[in-house]
Amino acid sequence: MMTLAQAVLSFAFVVGLLTILPGLDTALVIRGTVTRSRRYGSAAILGIQVGTLLWGAAAASGAAALLAASQLAYAVLSYAGAGYLIFMGAAIIVKTFRRSAQTETSPESSSVPRRAGMAESRSGFLLGLITNLTNPKVGVFYMATIPQFVPAGYSPLWVGLLLAGVHCLIGTTWLGLIVVGANRLAPKLRSVSVVKWIDRVTGGSLILLGGKLATQ
Repeated sequence: MMTLAQAVLSFAFVVGLLTILPGLDTALVIRGTVTRSRRYGSAAILGIQVGTLLWGAAAASGAAALLAASQLAYAVLSYAGAGYLIFMGAAIIVKTFRRSAQTETSPESSSVPRRAGMAESRSGFLLGLITNLTNPKVGVFYMATIPQFVPAGYSPLWVGLLLAGVHCLIGTTWLGLIVVGANRLAPKLRSVSVVKWIDRVTGGSLILLGGKLATQ
């Protein structure tokens, strides 16, 4: 019989492997840190992890089962997520063509006024949160995995929330290390030409991911 400690360690191993694989979260955090600031990248991480907790709560309460069982609900959320990714990717690419008047220095100074910093944090947080919540694959993943890690005699709700918290801890640690590394490289990468191509590659990747999500 699996104990709670064994369940947590096994789940941590599974999500740990998934977390270190390059994906949408990694791309958003790197792009946000390099082209905006460490504050923006960190806020995006927070938004991603809040979304993860919400998906974990939905899976633990059974709400995600409705998503997995209902083709209509899954399709609606998939198209919403795809539309958001495509729109965001297109907006990022379009923005690169409006930077020609900027100098070859950092496009956005890391020393920003407090009010601008708060707006930047809010923007990064919402980006991470919305991107996570509009991806139905996260909910389906939790619905498929969490029941396997609930030991007999324990509440599925509380164990589900605990496992989602473990996932958030691992994700925050890994993405936090990426933010630190990206921030150290940022001064060398914040020329207008480099930022332009980072944005275009990221924007193109988001459009491709959105298209893939819409057609699956």
